[in-house]
Amino acid sequence: MATTNGNRVERRPEQKAPQQQKPKPVHEVRLGRVKAAIWANDTEQGVRHNVTVCRLYRDGDQWRTAESFGRDDLLLLAKVLDRAHTWILDQGRAEDIPS
Repeated sequence: MATTNGNRVERRPEQKAPQQQKPKPVHEVRLGRVKAAIWANDTEQGVRHNVTVCRLYRDGDQWRTAESFGRDDLLLLAKVLDRAHTWILDQGRAEDIPS
């Protein structure tokens, strides 16, 4: 931020808001370049899970993600989603088992 003091302009360092940590998935499933991230959402009825999927690819020196899948990705996508589904079901079963 700049303030004026007569003819002189003083620069003050910008104060940044404290960075909040990005939420992280509770579990990830990856096969090759296809990845599923499983997210936990607390609700009044208990924990509910959502799944996001992406395809990893390299653009020069950087890894990037895409949400579209080609023909050759579809079988891997199905397997990743099957494993994500199994993991979510296992979490529900673990909650049902009495301590």
